Amino acid sequence: MHRHSGEFERRTDDIPRDAVTYILNLGRALHACGYAAHRLEQVLGLAAERLGLEAQFFSTPTSIFLSFGPVDRQRVYLLRVEPSEQDLGKLSALDRVTVKVARGEMTPTEGSRQIAVLSAAPSRYGQRATTLAFGLASGAATRFLGGGLREIVAGTILGLIIGVLAALARRYAGIARVFEPLAAFIAAFLATGAGVLIGPLSVFIATLAGIIVLVPGLTLTVAMTELSTQHLLAGTARMSAAFMTFLGITFGVALGNSVGVKFFGQPPLVDPASVPAWGNVLALAVAPLAFTVLLKASPREYPWFVLVGAIAFYASRLGSIAFGPELGSFVGALAVGIVSNVLAKVMDRPSQLFLVPGILLLVPGSIGIRSLSALMEREVVSGIETAFRMIVIAVSLVAGLLMSNALTPRRRLV
Repeated sequence: MHRHSGEFERRTDDIPRDAVTYILNLGRALHACGYAAHRLEQVLGLAAERLGLEAQFFSTPTSIFLSFGPVDRQRVYLLRVEPSEQDLGKLSALDRVTVKVARGEMTPTEGSRQIAVLSAAPSRYGQRATTLAFGLASGAATRFLGGGLREIVAGTILGLIIGVLAALARRYAGIARVFEPLAAFIAAFLATGAGVLIGPLSVFIATLAGIIVLVPGLTLTVAMTELSTQHLLAGTARMSAAFMTFLGITFGVALGNSVGVKFFGQPPLVDPASVPAWGNVLALAVAPLAFTVLLKASPREYPWFVLVGAIAFYASRLGSIAFGPELGSFVGALAVGIVSNVLAKVMDRPSQLFLVPGILLLVPGSIGIRSLSALMEREVVSGIETAFRMIVIAVSLVAGLLMSNALTPRRRLV
């Protein structure tokens, strides 16, 4: 037994330790930036190939398995990780390190040091900026959801309140465990009070806009993409997480509405007042500003976020006019995907840097909340119809993204 163990050690000694350590650190860091399973495995595979390593990778939202060496004498590693928020600033910096190591401009040891520095760096934006970004994102979302001026004001204030609650959730584990349903409860309760005490407004639009940052529409889209690329375990796990978040938010909204009606009375049902066409233009300028902070991107990325956001919005609108709202999402995702791949190729930067802000304007999270709310109110037919519409839109988004990758040349590394 000792002889076989020693033989195995001798046969695996030829695997460069510094290169393996670098790949392990890179995998953990990219996962912490919000990389999906299919992209993470692809990037790690290319990085290992450039370093001359024979390797295999398996990624899920909570773990990464990495093996190095031939199949009969592999050295296997397990990294325990947690689902993370998108951090486009660190992703861009990690991309530069990855490219330098792949091109031989930096050794794997130096790359590991740089990754450690980047991973330990504090968030680019402070709590005040993040809280303000919550409010701006909610205000812009109100316009996209069809809200008028009253709803925009209410949604922005609710977004700021949820931003403060998010700051508390980062400090206190007890709040973090119930953050989504608690935030939804507070938003629905206050929106109901505003609808009764301040003036007629659409309580549902104001509520949904206030919690829009928490709605897992992007998580749902990523899960569908992972399932479409045959990463079944990662896609199923991420889909389950999105579904549980939807349930928590829907429960919070329903409870907040019920308690709000008991406290303030029943708010009147009103249609939002119309907003001039320039309201959409203003929202398309404000939303990317909020995304810059919430996605922790560099301020210099803001013009690109405005560009891809405008392309996503108007391409999906034109597609909806021509083919209907479901296929309109396909057209929007196709346009954003093509533009993102071209920009990534020309500028030698990760395509996710341009893709995520555009897709955020297309994800069907709000439709999922509408579906579950209808089901909780025992409107079964309406709820199922809305849920099916959400699934069709998610599939359309994924199809558009996959089609864009097939039609445009993609950047080789990251």
